[in-house]
Formats: sequence, structure tokens, C-alpha cells
Amino acid sequence: MATLTTELMGITLKNPLILGASNMVNNLNKLKEAEKAGIAAVVYRSLFEEQIQLEDYELSSQLEAYDERNAEMINLFPKIEHGGPKEHLFNLKKVIEALNIPVFASLNAIYKESWIEYATLLEEAGAAGLELNFFAVPRDFEKSGHEVILQQIEFLKAVKSAVKIPVCVKLSPFYTNVLKTIRDFDQAGADAIVLFNRLFEPDIDVEVVKHVSPWNLSTPSDHRLSIRYIGLTHGQINADVIANNGIYEGIDVIKMLLAGATAVQAVSTFYHNGTDHVKTMLEEIEEWMDRKGYDSLDAFRGKLSSKSVNDPFVYKRAQYIDMLLKSDEYFHG
Repeated sequence: MATLTTELMGITLKNPLILGASNMVNNLNKLKEAEKAGIAAVVYRSLFEEQIQLEDYELSSQLEAYDERNAEMINLFPKIEHGGPKEHLFNLKKVIEALNIPVFASLNAIYKESWIEYATLLEEAGAAGLELNFFAVPRDFEKSGHEVILQQIEFLKAVKSAVKIPVCVKLSPFYTNVLKTIRDFDQAGADAIVLFNRLFEPDIDVEVVKHVSPWNLSTPSDHRLSIRYIGLTHGQINADVIANNGIYEGIDVIKMLLAGATAVQAVSTFYHNGTDHVKTMLEEIEEWMDRKGYDSLDAFRGKLSSKSVNDPFVYKRAQYIDMLLKSDEYFHG
């Protein structure tokens, strides 16, 4: 019988399937269903400093509208304070208390002091580990990509110094040299690297002529980019590697493990197929392992990584050139 346990950042998970950060965590019943179906861990939705600032600003604007309306009062709401991250922490604690599996926190801040403050609060709330969500949108034309990376590494080091729980970084694929960036974060002390972050992308509705925010679910083919960089990374860094994006079926999890992933995060498939799909995915992995004669994940993890295969070009551009040269076969064969 196949054993699916895996070690992630020093934490033993009963299998490699993690429910990634999403608004699904707002529904405790859904989380309990996912746990019953076999999900190994949950990443609570990200705490965004910008959201806290916006909420504080909106609350201030609403309260100040009533200031000095009574001649005897300077402020009608003298004791009301901004909630800040308190509501987020309260809800995170509820999830941690309700589940019997590890719950990881996720954080996206702006300033180093904020990264440290919020990371400490998330640790105190009981998070098993912390995911630094490096969602960085360029704000000016002057700041170089190297500056962005150095700043993010500074944030990682500051958080690592402030907390005792393991810390992973969730990266986008838009760095100039993704492999160099992964190694830099590894050497800076990241316990794991999540490949890749799914960034918000705006759209335009041409009929009403305005910007819209479409529901940004992944598609099954999105996992191929993760396969490439996990395969190139396996055996080259000390940090664990977590696959993310486009993981819909058990076979997708197997692909990531063959490339070298320690664990995977999935979200979109549970919106499409329901949380009970966790059970189906795990059964597919077990069936494949039994059929192939693997009794553990370590028995085949990284078997098809760049370091393990004989073909040095399998993860590189030569494969693309080969497809172009044989294009007639693909379209007419």
C-alpha cells in the first residue's frame, strides 16, 4: 500500500496536497469537508497591508464626516479604533481551532516594519508556518528589478529573524532570471519556495468602457511552467519546493512530484469540482503508485528532474526548436 506522507519545512504532512490561499477559507464547513476528504494542510488567505490601510482610510472618512456636528463634542466616536489585522487574526484562529491539520498563514506587506509586526502576530495566532506572498506590482519606471529582489530578500531575512515558525516565499515567474532569484531566496534562508504566485490581472469591458476584475482561476495547462522550474531546481537548492497553479487532478500532483516538488497547492480545481475532489485526487495518486510499484513519494520524487534525466535539453529551448522542426507531424500526424 502506497504511503503519501511528506516532510515540508520540517512539518510532517499526511500527503502532499495542500489547499492554497483563497477566499474558500471563509467557509468553515468547506474547510472541514476538505479535511475529511483528506487535504493535508490549508494556507489561510493573505493578509494584505494595503487592504488594512484602505479599510482604515475608509473608516476614518466615514467617522470624520460626523466630527464637530455637536457643539459639545469634538468627536462623536472617541473610543472607536481601527480593526487593523484584528479581524483577520480572529478568523485565522477560528480556522486553526476548527481543523486538525496544519494551517499556514500568508502575508503581503509593504514596509519592513509591517512585515515583522504582522508576521509576529500571525505566529502568535498559531500558524504552523508563514508564506510571504511577494506580489509586487511595479509602481514607477525608475526602480530596477534587482532593487525589487534585494528588498524582498531583506524582508525575508527580517521575518526569519522575528519568528520561529518556518517561512516560505511565494514567487511570481516574472523575474528576469527565475533560477537565480530562487537560489538567492534559498541562500537567504527560505524554508520553501512556492512556484508560482497567481497574480491579479485587470481586464476591460468594452461595452461599458470600464475596468473589471475577472474571477482569476487557473486552467489545467498552467502547471507546465511550474514543472519546468521545479525540474530545473530539484537537487540544486536546500529549500523545499511547492508547486502551484493549474493542478486539477491527481495526475498533475504526480507530475510535480516527478519533477521534484515536495508538495503542491491547489485551489481552482476545488472551486470547479468541490472539496470532495481531494479524495479523488489522492486515490489517483495511490492507484498510480501501486501500479508502478512505488511505496513512498521519495521513491519517485525528482525522478524526472533536470538533475536526474540523461537528456540535458529536456527542460531547455532545444525541445521547443524540435517541436518547430516537426510541426507538420503535430498538425497532420
